[in-house]
Amino acid sequence: MEEPTLLFPDTDLDLSFTSTTTDRTSARTSLARTSSLTLSFNDRISTVEPTVSVVNRRPHRSSDPHWSAIQAATMLSSDGRLHLRHLKLLRHLGSGNLGRVFLCRLRDYDGANFALKVVDKDLLTPKKLSHAETEAEILHALDHPFLPTLYARIDVSHYTCLLIDYCPAGDLHSLLRKQPHHRLPISAARFFAAEVLVALEYLHALGIVYRDLKPENVLLREDGHVMLSDFDLCFKSDVAPTLTLQPHNKPQRAGPTNGCCSYNRHRSKQNHETLLAEFVAEPVTAFSRSCVGTHEYLAPELVSGNGHGNGVDWWAFGVFVYELLYGTTPFRGCSKEGTLRNIASCKDVRFVHVAEREEPGMVEARDLIEKLLVKDPRRRLGCAKGATDVKRHPFFDGIKWALIRTYRPPEVKGLERRNKSHVSGHVSRKRERWSWKRLGHVLGKYNLISNYSLHNKNYYHYVDDSYKVN
Repeated sequence: MEEPTLLFPDTDLDLSFTSTTTDRTSARTSLARTSSLTLSFNDRISTVEPTVSVVNRRPHRSSDPHWSAIQAATMLSSDGRLHLRHLKLLRHLGSGNLGRVFLCRLRDYDGANFALKVVDKDLLTPKKLSHAETEAEILHALDHPFLPTLYARIDVSHYTCLLIDYCPAGDLHSLLRKQPHHRLPISAARFFAAEVLVALEYLHALGIVYRDLKPENVLLREDGHVMLSDFDLCFKSDVAPTLTLQPHNKPQRAGPTNGCCSYNRHRSKQNHETLLAEFVAEPVTAFSRSCVGTHEYLAPELVSGNGHGNGVDWWAFGVFVYELLYGTTPFRGCSKEGTLRNIASCKDVRFVHVAEREEPGMVEARDLIEKLLVKDPRRRLGCAKGATDVKRHPFFDGIKWALIRTYRPPEVKGLERRNKSHVSGHVSRKRERWSWKRLGHVLGKYNLISNYSLHNKNYYHYVDDSYKVN
């Protein structure tokens, strides 16, 4: 039996929707969030002229069929714009602090699913209205494979509707609940942590402090890759990117020392010095006094209320990695107040015993977590140089960051993914793999991938498949 759909009428905004879907409500709600809103879309406001904003195609998603579907819908529209009447709701996905999210499709095209976030501005306080507008502005600025794409914004009366990506594989919190002891193998945890790290790096490069990292906000696309969600608790700051060349002694390889491909002919007997480009774009001057976030992920400086900056994201990233590997958060108490007391105390992070025999790499994982969960933000890993320093940690050895988008997602219980190629054109699989291998060889040869991701043959087995296009 097919699911009932709701078509937006041509003349009136009638968004009445009855759903028997049971939503999973996490016990870890953000401090700035309240209970789910009860939204009713029965307003007869046919005389209101909507404000429609269709975002231009983004470079990294320019070949996405979703854009083609939207372009076709706007071309068939009488005024060349996308309207709510072009959409049909399939089911209710969930509710949040600002509104409700629905699964929808274009009326005359069933080949692309979207998520429609509907915000009723009449139900929001001025502070939440500011959060809603901040989220819309941030979504409009994003262009990254691990962050959502805003396809259109439609403002009708007191409603703001944001058309964004739909992630059919759920979220990382639900995936963790399906695992034995609610934790992932270290190789899978490293995969998801690496992609979240790259997404945080991009946000910080834009001067955006996320402040709401947790598994519930890490959605999973149909191909198994991550997508961060919920940007209403973010705040923006100035950022001054820097690019410096750092000397690095690299062991000499066998072969000729001169030639047209030699980029450093002055070599010593044992090694030669190269210059590595180091790009840093971290909002180190960011500052806010707002106490927002999820209590188990709050940094000590946020709990104290004395003000915080970019360091809260790196603290949350440490808690995130801990939860992926241990199935719980490091400072969790018997109550919310107990958790906050543990965070604010002077005690360092403790690691629970999970197995008699540890997986290879757990020593490096604990070291990374300890460096991220330093209670003084001035000494916390990532606060000075951001993801540039975090990527260098031995826990991430073996990851080729320039090719991370092509990595094959892990096979874990409960994660169903569809193979989806990131390479356009009718090219055979064999040729695709050969092309990526050649690209990786060129990047490594001319030192375009950082040294820490080239010379380690550690336990990250996805590197072996990193050139296989999904």
